[in-house]
Amino acid sequence: MILFGDYKFLYLLLAVPFILLGYGLLQWLRRRRVRRLGDPAMVEALMPSRSAVKGWVRVVLFCIAFGLFAIGLARPRTGAKLSERKSRGAEIIVALDVSNSMLAKDYSPNRLERAKLSISRLTDKLQDDRIGLVIFAGTSFVQLPVTTDYVSAKMFLGSIDTGSVPVQGTAIGDAIRLCIKSFSAQSEKSRVIIVISDGENHEDDAVEAAKLAAESGIKVYTIGVGSPEGQPIPTEGGLMKDKDGNIVVTRLNEDILKDVARAGGGAYIHAGTEEFGLNPIVQDIRKMEDEEFGSVVFEDFNELYMYFFGAALLFFVIEILIGERKPRRKLFQV
Repeated sequence: MILFGDYKFLYLLLAVPFILLGYGLLQWLRRRRVRRLGDPAMVEALMPSRSAVKGWVRVVLFCIAFGLFAIGLARPRTGAKLSERKSRGAEIIVALDVSNSMLAKDYSPNRLERAKLSISRLTDKLQDDRIGLVIFAGTSFVQLPVTTDYVSAKMFLGSIDTGSVPVQGTAIGDAIRLCIKSFSAQSEKSRVIIVISDGENHEDDAVEAAKLAAESGIKVYTIGVGSPEGQPIPTEGGLMKDKDGNIVVTRLNEDILKDVARAGGGAYIHAGTEEFGLNPIVQDIRKMEDEEFGSVVFEDFNELYMYFFGAALLFFVIEILIGERKPRRKLFQV
């Protein structure tokens, strides 16, 4: 079976019928102009060296060459096979708060964007560790299952905003329970949950969820985002207000985050403007016993693009050498 590395280039093949149609239209317009000059047979007799067939041969050869070139750009390859790759590391699931309070500008440009930047930098430091992403507000969703595909992790991370979870609120406990369920079956020892939030938990008992994680052998770390003094929450119309018209101020609740980390056997870190707090957690993770993970990957591809490029070049050369005129001498002439 042939696979394509950059299949989007195959859309160039859609141009081939338009090239043929355009050339046919030009030929039709030419014949129309010839009929205006006089008898078409007489006009053609005045141009004995012109070959109408060669024009079509050249455009067909050009289309073949163009098609082969487009296929070559799509990087066709064969010979892929499944193989199992072994790696050693930890499994880390980041639970990121995406409630509206994360739009406060304690950090530049805001709490949420600063947290996303730090998670992106975290993936740059991982090697064979697996990372997953859970987002939460009033409810929780798995944004990215645990994986070693750090490029995909950054891609999913970039698409997160406060509208990613339709139900507003802050349910840290629900997020921790979802993280517990999201670890792979291969993981038993080196499992870590990192909760990034401002700590304004309004929905459930996060401490009990952290205890459940600890009983399952999972460490729970928390990173507090915000300031105790608080900041207003910006909206499209200005600043968020309550039903009485007062400006809503969101404050960091360190107490709940400390209690969650303590119950989960981890540690609490207050995110700073320079050091967000993920580096100390990574150092603790490195002290854990690495687990061996097995994953099935495709490998040993046989790239074929050079053959298509070579064939395309050959047809381009033939198309140029054919020319547009009839040969002056016949190959076999009596």
